[in-house]
Amino acid sequence: MGSLKAVLKHPDDFYPLLKLKMAAKKAEKQIPAEPHWGFCYSMLHKVSRSFALVIQQLNPELRDAVCIFYLVLRALDTVEDDTSIDADIKVPILMAFHQHIYDRDWHFACGTKEYKVLMDQFHHVANAFLELKKGYQEAIEDITMRMGAGMAKFIRKEVETIDDYDEYCHYVAGLVGLGLSKLFHASGKEILFPDSMSNSMGLFLQKTNIIRDYLEDINEIPKSRMFWPREIWSKYVNKLEDLKYEDNSEKAVQCLNDMVTNALIHIEDCLKYMSKLRDPAIFRFCAIPQIMAIGTLALCYNNIQVYRGVVKMRRGLTAKVIDRTKTMGDVFQAFYDFSSMLKSKVDMRDPNAKITIARIEATQKICKDSGTLNNRKSYIIKSKPSYSPAVIALLIIIMAILYAYASASGQNKLNVEPLQE
Repeated sequence: MGSLKAVLKHPDDFYPLLKLKMAAKKAEKQIPAEPHWGFCYSMLHKVSRSFALVIQQLNPELRDAVCIFYLVLRALDTVEDDTSIDADIKVPILMAFHQHIYDRDWHFACGTKEYKVLMDQFHHVANAFLELKKGYQEAIEDITMRMGAGMAKFIRKEVETIDDYDEYCHYVAGLVGLGLSKLFHASGKEILFPDSMSNSMGLFLQKTNIIRDYLEDINEIPKSRMFWPREIWSKYVNKLEDLKYEDNSEKAVQCLNDMVTNALIHIEDCLKYMSKLRDPAIFRFCAIPQIMAIGTLALCYNNIQVYRGVVKMRRGLTAKVIDRTKTMGDVFQAFYDFSSMLKSKVDMRDPNAKITIARIEATQKICKDSGTLNNRKSYIIKSKPSYSPAVIALLIIIMAILYAYASASGQNKLNVEPLQE
């Protein structure tokens, strides 16, 4: 539930963390009894605890459709990500994946750990998919077909230009945005959003993931995965892997900042999309990952640690985001706060500083013009703690008890990922 040290440093994280832990326990107890649905929701908790938690807020019919949509695309992504599969085998599977979801007997051995289980027992996902309403099935099939074809294209194609980068991100994430918009519309709860806005929702999340996961992707065995566009990184180094070496630290940070600046261009569309959502549960489902994305970009910007290890928001801050995000005003406050954090890190000697500042200030203007920023708690402005020594001592005792309980139970720790992977 977050380390004791982190909670003591940020004692106001404690209550949101506790609420998040309780919500996660409740979600785990709501696994359906039917074998195929039980497998799907259990697998959802294993491949993305954060997604499994947020999805619980949706109404049952839409929740089932989104759950299956996520697992189908996760399975498709598992095939794409497995660098041990020869392209001649991988490409046909990707191209035909939209047909496999109708086959109750289909499965394919690939991936590792929980992803291998998902692929080995994919028939459970197919069985659940075939119980969805036709409108949901058609939306999932269409997006799966388009995504599979796009992934197949980039198996043999490098990400050379920024246009290539946007196209790749469209296939693997923008289409997720389009698909979710279709599912929301099929549920009767939302209008059908323009493709460009839905696409931006996916691209903002995907580009954040690609930036954050540089080291993991470049060190992938047996073959590196390289998604940063040559058009950007070639301005700083001769080879993409050169960014991780200490001798290139200054250029590496400049390249990183260039990548973050590129991602910021999607914020305006994302804010427009979220402001038009009508259903509160769908709104939270969409808004929380977007806030986590801008928060992650703020942490990554100008941060050499992206090339040394994992950079992500602390669990307590993640818990706060989940706890506080209820209205569009909360979203504007969060985007204003994290863009302010990012702005404070900009070095005007950076080659892209002026463009970065311009995009940050455009975001801040949208947030200010909303008229909703007054009297809201800030994520980054630290107030003086109002906790007495007795309260701090009580927190330590409670945290110790909870930690001991979690360790004894042998259950997985709550590890909230900031973004869809």
